[in-house]
Amino acid sequence: MKQLEFHKERLRTFGLRPTKQRLDICRILFDRKNTFHFTIEKLKKIIEKNNKKKISLATLYNTIHVLKKKGYLKEISLKGNKTFFDTNTKKHHHFYDEGMSQLIDIDDKNISLNYLPKIPNGKKIKSIEVLVKIEKTN
Repeated sequence: MKQLEFHKERLRTFGLRPTKQRLDICRILFDRKNTFHFTIEKLKKIIEKNNKKKISLATLYNTIHVLKKKGYLKEISLKGNKTFFDTNTKKHHHFYDEGMSQLIDIDDKNISLNYLPKIPNGKKIKSIEVLVKIEKTN
């Protein structure tokens, strides 16, 4: 019950009414021990399976957009218009298994960058995110 109130308050502070659907989204994303990588389509399937009811894509996109904007989700865009979201917002990197269409976290301490190209004048590095694509061995 404590988590439910927390999610309600979180949504209110973001200017969103804490509807049942939005609370379901928050529960699925944040009431878990491990971080969670998901696409909008995957999240839609999970919510509809759990609730036995449909949820609109507009509700999903709007809620996810607000959670991302407020820093509760990280967006990972891949080639081919595939976008994942991550509940782990700490600095980290990813393996991407194309065959499984799955992201796996890599701790920031496990990546070492020894050289970066000269940054164009008037620009600064905002962030560095490494994506290592992997595939199954024979």
